[in-house]
Amino acid sequence: TGNVFVSWILYAAVFGAFFLTHSLPVRPGSKRWLVKRLGPRGFTLSYSILSLAMLAWLIVAAANAPYVALWEATWQRHVIFIGMFAVSLLVALSIARPNPFSFGGARNERFDPKKPGLIRWTRHPLLLALTLWSALHILPNGDVAHVILFGVFALFGLFGMRIVDRRKQRLLGDTQWQFLRGLVAAAPLFTRHGSWLEIMLRLTAGVSVFALLLVLHPIVLGVSPLP
Repeated sequence: TGNVFVSWILYAAVFGAFFLTHSLPVRPGSKRWLVKRLGPRGFTLSYSILSLAMLAWLIVAAANAPYVALWEATWQRHVIFIGMFAVSLLVALSIARPNPFSFGGARNERFDPKKPGLIRWTRHPLLLALTLWSALHILPNGDVAHVILFGVFALFGLFGMRIVDRRKQRLLGDTQWQFLRGLVAAAPLFTRHGSWLEIMLRLTAGVSVFALLLVLHPIVLGVSPLP
């Protein structure tokens, strides 16, 4: 019983460390201090590496936590297989794209609200991808530790959209925020953002990443995602 209690405490501690390392560096004062010393690219690279390392540690901690079964994984593997293919395409089509509504849009001055592409459907495609990834991974991982892990990430993605909305509305100003939202809402549901060549390259990258995940999943995590 004592070992089980300690294992849960360690799991909670890793969870706390994960959120601290994600929140503290991006606080305005901390970020200015870090960017001044590392540069914008250095900060982005360092923060990305730290985030991935902490995520890997958290996944390992969940795997080592006491196993308390809630349900068995059967048909869920088919759902996550199809869903993760869609998530891979969503990330490929949205990453490093102009998006003034997002926390990480690139070249936002080039954003055309009359041709918003995916932004017509969601202002936060990357946070939506995180939410879907998390929710999908709850299905085949029916134990308490993993349900907590992926459930928290799903909630983080959902509430993160609201937090980013409030922050961006404050930064852009309410008038500009409402103006951009109105233009995007009035745009057609299907618009092409970027050239067909760029879209095809992004779709190819999404399929390639999905295939790579299928290959690496059993090697890194010891579980095959194939149905």
